[in-house]
Amino acid sequence: MNRYSIAAIVLGFALLFAAATDYIPAFMDSEGRVFGLFHLDIYKDALHVASGIWALAAATSRRAAVFFLRVFGTLYFLDGVMGVFTGSGYLDLSIITQGVLDVPARIKFLSSLPHLGLGAFGMIASRLATTEDRASAAA
Repeated sequence: MNRYSIAAIVLGFALLFAAATDYIPAFMDSEGRVFGLFHLDIYKDALHVASGIWALAAATSRRAAVFFLRVFGTLYFLDGVMGVFTGSGYLDLSIITQGVLDVPARIKFLSSLPHLGLGAFGMIASRLATTEDRASAAA
């Protein structure tokens, strides 16, 4: 198995874990917020499950894994950037359904950190594949 497929598998399990946190009391505070930061709903859970399944399916080949890492990484990272500034994202349509949230900047950043981190991981992993492909083509 190649390292890009492994990266896709890691992201797949991370996304499935994200969906599961909404149903595990140990991760919820008294107000129903995951890690005390944000509420997940059925739309966010569906997004995480669909992305996780996509990641695991993409892990079957190097080409599919690299494509997943590139597209997923970009979409999730930009969603995280939007979240830092607005408190809402576009992937779950919360920018439309909830608009710009009036919450402290610290909460916006911490709530967006998972998408920023997972997105950056995907983009960096796919960039390594592109660099590797150029090096082998030049050889």
